[in-house]
Amino acid sequence: MNIKSTKFIGSFNNLDQCPKTNFKEFAFIGRSNVGKSSLINFLTQKKDLAKVSNTPGKTQSINFFLINESWHLIDLPGYGFAKRSRSLREDWEKMMQRFFLKREQLHCVMQLIDSRIPPQTKDLDHVNWLGENNVPFVLIFTKVDKKERAVCLKNIQLFKNELLKSWEELPPSFLTSSEEKVGREEVMDFLANEL
Repeated sequence: MNIKSTKFIGSFNNLDQCPKTNFKEFAFIGRSNVGKSSLINFLTQKKDLAKVSNTPGKTQSINFFLINESWHLIDLPGYGFAKRSRSLREDWEKMMQRFFLKREQLHCVMQLIDSRIPPQTKDLDHVNWLGENNVPFVLIFTKVDKKERAVCLKNIQLFKNELLKSWEELPPSFLTSSEEKVGREEVMDFLANEL
């Protein structure tokens, strides 16, 4: 899929504020510092579409982008950032659950997992929650860089093994590296087939 046009639509603090359209939506989510903004910029080939920061938890609202005048890419806040207060984290969790369950235009959640670290409970819990609630999603393993490729592949297999303890069949998954430009074609082909 070629990205011919991208347009920032806006940032919204809750489901009720989100745009009312019939465009299919693909929402990107993951733990803080998973490389979400870098991946979105890599996929769209726009350097500054999503704001990249060294500070985890920078994205704090629901950000909508119109792609090719035909579908929405949604950049969701990262989860698991310890410096946020417990009440703020709980509010975020409720908001996201409501978004996933009630947003009719949501076609697929792009669940990002950092391949450089062993399976994290927060990620496993989030993936299992999506599955239990029949929210369509795929797994995108980020930061699969050559330097640490063996470690990344081991962590990815460990993550899948954890899921297989309760899943009969795993969702589709993709391996990506924004830094080394890996995985874009596969993810974009998936998106094109879903449109």
